[in-house]
Amino acid sequence: MQQAVYLHNNPLKAIKMKQLERILAEKLLKISAIKLQPEIPFVWASGWNSPIYTDNRKTLSYPEIRNFIKVELTRLIMENFSDAAVVAGVATGAIAQGALVADTMGVPYIYVRSSPKDHGLENLIEGNLKSGQKVVVIEDLISTGGSSLKAVEAIRKAGAEVVGMVAIFTYEFPVAAEHFKKAGVKLLTLSNYSAMLEAAVATNYIKDSDLATLKEWRKSPSTWAPNKPIE
Repeated sequence: MQQAVYLHNNPLKAIKMKQLERILAEKLLKISAIKLQPEIPFVWASGWNSPIYTDNRKTLSYPEIRNFIKVELTRLIMENFSDAAVVAGVATGAIAQGALVADTMGVPYIYVRSSPKDHGLENLIEGNLKSGQKVVVIEDLISTGGSSLKAVEAIRKAGAEVVGMVAIFTYEFPVAAEHFKKAGVKLLTLSNYSAMLEAAVATNYIKDSDLATLKEWRKSPSTWAPNKPIE
């Protein structure tokens, strides 16, 4: 999956992006927007065991972090998708942050539902979107990419063009990279699982001995189990 750090030929920009990934990861861990429990894993709706739980909506309750994310998402868009005329948030986690970014940029805003309304016009897209408009999509979290790319599909079906997607955090699953490549969507994120692990070790959030199983989970989350021997 393409990360923002790889977009820059300038080594100094690459270094700054790596620093940003680490700084944001530390902030997310500090407010428990990210929780790690490698020994007592969470169970996702998919049935997967997971040593990590992420809820980036918590950042909205912390003005400094909320503003930090807003500013950095806006910067990513202006540097990489400057032709975007509309910002689209993906329901539900990115609705608020998407609106903040759109307001900062001074452009129209829409959001995309995960399923149609059960009354009225049964819209997937809330707001006014015109055919031919260029749209940048905002997500809070990338796991497999399925729900994010459904939003892209809805925007394309409406006749608009998706120029790219930006997100707060990604688990860096190989399957997600495949999905985004197949869909032809460029994805940039502010932070990622690798940077989070570095931050978690540096801040003593986890033990060095936890690293192996945490790295293994990212490679194959559907088959991972706690205390599973690592070959």
